[in-house]
Amino acid sequence: MLHLPALPGSPLSKLDLKTITQLMLKDADTLTANGCHGLMLENFGDVPFYTTQVPAHTVAQLTAVAVAVRQRFGVPLGINCLRNDGCSAISIAHAANADYVRVNVVSGARVTDQGVIEGVAAPLLRLRQTLSASHIKILADVDVKHSAPLGVGVALEDEVDDVLERGLADGLVVSGAGTGKATDPAKAARVRKAAAKAPIFIGSGVTLDSVEAYLPHVTGVIVGTHFKEGGKVDRPVEGARVKALVQRVS
Repeated sequence: MLHLPALPGSPLSKLDLKTITQLMLKDADTLTANGCHGLMLENFGDVPFYTTQVPAHTVAQLTAVAVAVRQRFGVPLGINCLRNDGCSAISIAHAANADYVRVNVVSGARVTDQGVIEGVAAPLLRLRQTLSASHIKILADVDVKHSAPLGVGVALEDEVDDVLERGLADGLVVSGAGTGKATDPAKAARVRKAAAKAPIFIGSGVTLDSVEAYLPHVTGVIVGTHFKEGGKVDRPVEGARVKALVQRVS
């Protein structure tokens, strides 16, 4: 994960875009130099998040950072435009020549700290088609963190089916209750069974001690908090922590 600090214009903003870009390039260098296979950029510091569409200046800033990362690093690059602005994420990925996006709610509806968030599959897939960008893959969360089902929840297996078959996602992300909180390996196993051959990624709580429990069920793991100095999400990436986990899964 490349966790952007608060971008200019957001409530907690303290840094200019040039400084933010340099921090992200440094983190990306530490991650790739120690064996990470891909990167994902998200506006993590922009709390409180918009429910759907972010402002134009946020799109522009995310694009600028993504282009800088893309120009320097050849590993796959993803975009997550929080909280659920999948169309902006696709647009940024298209402009920056990124490889995939992560979208929290593709199908269904969830109650979150931002309010009710509804699935964006219809506009998302149509925009990707308009841009002739089918090469940009869509990773969709199931039972996404920091949320609860709206009304009577559906079975996890049914949600997986809806996201893949009706939402047309290319892969799935399964996570715990919140950022840095462990994902239940049994939950990952259920998603794996329901998803057949679709790619699956763990989206929260991966650590050096927990990672091996996930490997039988998933294609890969998304690691953010554990890679930071002292395991603190607001700190820079620490090379030794990255190297140790990569070696553990190799």
